[in-house]
Amino acid sequence: MAQFQSHRLLCYQFAYNDDNYGFLLHDPESGQTAAIDAGCDKSFLSALAERGLSLSHIFITHHHWDHTDGLAPLKEATGATVYGPRGTKDKIAALIDVALVDGDEIPFANDVIKIIATPGHTLDMINFYSASNQMLFSGDSLFVLGCGRLFEGDGPMMHHSLSKLLALPDETVIYSAHEYALGNAAFAETIEPDNLALRERITAIRAKRDKGEPCVPSTMAEERATNPFCRADSASIAAHLGMQGASEAEIFTEIRRRKDVF
Repeated sequence: MAQFQSHRLLCYQFAYNDDNYGFLLHDPESGQTAAIDAGCDKSFLSALAERGLSLSHIFITHHHWDHTDGLAPLKEATGATVYGPRGTKDKIAALIDVALVDGDEIPFANDVIKIIATPGHTLDMINFYSASNQMLFSGDSLFVLGCGRLFEGDGPMMHHSLSKLLALPDETVIYSAHEYALGNAAFAETIEPDNLALRERITAIRAKRDKGEPCVPSTMAEERATNPFCRADSASIAAHLGMQGASEAEIFTEIRRRKDVF
């Protein structure tokens, strides 16, 4: 289990299923602990036991099974309060104690967690953001060198959603929910082959994965400089795609189309 610290809060990161990451956000001062999603109750309970933590909050980013399958048993075992998106699918709607929309704020550990809605991957996708701790839990919206597949939204919707995240400071640490770095890196290289920062990052990613190390978390600065889905405003990408003069939303949509068939 990896451990990261941002100012006052600790984040414990662990793998489950084939490529999911689970997170426990812990405040040593208050003792409060939040689980980010609940795709596998056994994995979360094991992580809590390993660190000797009691779960007080469960933050749900969206309704997909690999983020919610363990929600009912995890809630029952811990008594934690569940925070999740308003209007989500019936499967988990009844388990949500506090329904959230864009701009809502949650008091947590003498801090405030802001909700940023990013529909596209799903229509109910939300992100949990702590400005004071410079942490973003992005679910399946923004990945290392990637973004979520568009199961329920479309390209312009997702482009607008990511633009909201790109407004966050460069120092923001992004805890995304899957280890997709290698595959995303191979694709990113086809979109912007002359990006030196991207080449350097790909080398670092391959070195980490060769050693079995996670590539999550990343920073907003890294994604802004190298993630093709965050660079629809790049003249070099527009030229490489033969889309000079196209809108950013059109360029983003074409990048997403290419990724879907990559």
